[in-house]
Amino acid sequence: MPRPEEALVGTGPVVGRRPAGLFVGLCTLDVIQLVDHVPGPDEKLTARDQVVAAGGPATGAAVAFGRLGGLPRLLTGLGSHPLALGVRADLDALGVRVADLAAGLVEPPAVSSVLVTASTGERAVASTNATGHRLRAPADPERLVELVESCDIAEFDGHHMELAVDVAHAARSAGRRTVLDAGSWKDGTERLLASTDVAVCSADFHPPGTATPAETLEFLRDHGVTWAAVTGGRAPIVWAGPGAGGLVGVPETRVVDTLGAGDVLHGALAYHLSAHDRLGGPAFADALARAAAVASRACASFGTRAWLTAG
Repeated sequence: MPRPEEALVGTGPVVGRRPAGLFVGLCTLDVIQLVDHVPGPDEKLTARDQVVAAGGPATGAAVAFGRLGGLPRLLTGLGSHPLALGVRADLDALGVRVADLAAGLVEPPAVSSVLVTASTGERAVASTNATGHRLRAPADPERLVELVESCDIAEFDGHHMELAVDVAHAARSAGRRTVLDAGSWKDGTERLLASTDVAVCSADFHPPGTATPAETLEFLRDHGVTWAAVTGGRAPIVWAGPGAGGLVGVPETRVVDTLGAGDVLHGALAYHLSAHDRLGGPAFADALARAAAVASRACASFGTRAWLTAG
């Protein structure tokens, strides 16, 4: 059986050295069940299958980054509740180092309940997300410097916004490339854009006054983001940068489950971007294409873990 990096990547992005990534944002306990349909009011049904795993956008990206050969560190709030210990064990097994800013918290972590419809791969999700935590960057300046200087690239999912803004500013100041996973517009996003080099947005990300991908890309450019893209499921990825722009096709695949595909895309993108000290249009488009290929592979199996061991 091929090694993971051979199966999904081919040539690694950094010759002779594994890239290090810092992923800042949400960590949840995901309970994922495969169902024939989403139940209606007062309806009970038996799931076909289930997966219980660590989840959240930054967490999924960190897992993908590690799967491709990188060294991921996750900066989040997890706590010491027994459910959090299970989340940490899952991430330890996948090689994701956790820097826990809520280590003393005894309340349960955020739990995402996910129903995946077997016939379509579509998912329904309920989660408290980051509402239970207000995280800030480490008060010790040396600790913050150590976190950002030990990484080659830093990615943020926009959850724990105050933390994201502080760490993104520190990473930019340290000369590290910063990447935003823009799933939806959140309070504080505009402040985060000020320290963002690369933003890849879902079709649900609508900055104020925008309604189309072109308007979103223009908004990001006007707010200092150098490279940006908008994804749309099976539709081509629309991207733009200094004097360049275009479309990147998404590989066709038999979709079993779309849960976490965007997270995988961002982790794979961070991995491939870490190959480049300087970005140009061809390099950015190539990194997007490689990331889209990995995300498509992840959609071909149920849950957020099966793709990690797929041949």
